[in-house]
Amino acid sequence: MKAAILAAGLGTRLRPLTEHCPKALIPVLNQPLLGVLLSQLRAAGCTRVAVNTHHLAGRVREFLASQAWGLEVAVSHEPEILGTGGGLRGLGELLGEETFLVINADILTDLDLATVFRLHQEEALATLVLHHRPPYNNVWIDETGAVVGIGAPPARPFRPPLAYTGIQVVSPRMLGRLGKNGYCDLVSVWREAISAGEILGSILATGHFWQDLGTAPAYLEVHRLLLAGAVPRLAAFFPPIADPFLGTGAILEESAVCDGNVCLGREVYVGPGARLENTVVWDQARIGSGVALKDCIVGAGVEVRTSGQGKIFI
Repeated sequence: MKAAILAAGLGTRLRPLTEHCPKALIPVLNQPLLGVLLSQLRAAGCTRVAVNTHHLAGRVREFLASQAWGLEVAVSHEPEILGTGGGLRGLGELLGEETFLVINADILTDLDLATVFRLHQEEALATLVLHHRPPYNNVWIDETGAVVGIGAPPARPFRPPLAYTGIQVVSPRMLGRLGKNGYCDLVSVWREAISAGEILGSILATGHFWQDLGTAPAYLEVHRLLLAGAVPRLAAFFPPIADPFLGTGAILEESAVCDGNVCLGREVYVGPGARLENTVVWDQARIGSGVALKDCIVGAGVEVRTSGQGKIFI
């Protein structure tokens, strides 16, 4: 099993956090999301992974070189961002002429990736993992499970639409449809392939956890669910989980209060009388005495001296 991780995006919906941290390295319970994905892929039996980079690429490369992952990791750097299709083209070239799994670097899920890979239909150009996720349901399939349209309802018979999870299994034949170079949009390629009579298969995922981490509310919601023990199949990829979740060297003064869904990064300091609720604080940040934070994200190394609600401190 080989896999590609699409990690070159700018992370615009998470700005200003992603101005200093690539979206693939956004920490979840103090672990960069990319590291969690690599651990999941290794557990699924993956032996080689390719990761594409663009925004803050040096940070991603440094992270990938920081430890042994138990699988071979290759990097496809994009000096100019190539889009989802162009990125996939570069990753596929690194992985060779074999079928491979693809996952977006801004999602967290407990889906069984090994099973997803096994369920790929060999006659299909790609097999998309779909689920019911209003209001994002815009992929139409027919009675056989073949994808017959994306966006507007197709003329052919179809079932109610579903949403794309950001996970697919790709046949090497797909690479021939992505052009030789330059920007390429994968959704456009899918539509062209359907029009040309190619088979795009689907897998319907149910009973799973899935969250896009692309926005601040979604990022906080992931932490709320993990800290509440609502995603037990992901627990193996994190240290023992408790709320508040304290990173190594974090200091929470005795008179400070955590009112639920609080994650403190490594060497974070929370001063006397501070009150935190539904808040994630990144490594080496400092929360001043008496500061109250609710629904907030505090960037690495930031010193917070004023209270806030629904804010990003960077």
